[in-house]
Amino acid sequence: MKISVDDRELFKLSETQKKVIKNDIHEDQFDDDMKRRLQYVLSHKYEQSFERLKKEWEPKLAQRVPSLPTDKDALAELIFAQPDYKSRKSRESQ
Repeated sequence: MKISVDDRELFKLSETQKKVIKNDIHEDQFDDDMKRRLQYVLSHKYEQSFERLKKEWEPKLAQRVPSLPTDKDALAELIFAQPDYKSRKSRESQ
């Protein structure tokens, strides 16, 4: 099983590694289970990051805009559009 993102292989499970996992997971469910686990990890990271971003920026935005979007992407884009928003890389390079 190869795991790729943007056509770049990130890692590969050997047949032996797959068999080890299949000792715990029914082999008919293996592919779906692996996809679900990857989705969970990325979704969980997004949710945690979004909550930290929201916690930091909601008080600031409350003083700047009349109402805050309830849609997560719209709120994130509003935050990113703020002149004093800095990404992690920007914050660390100062």
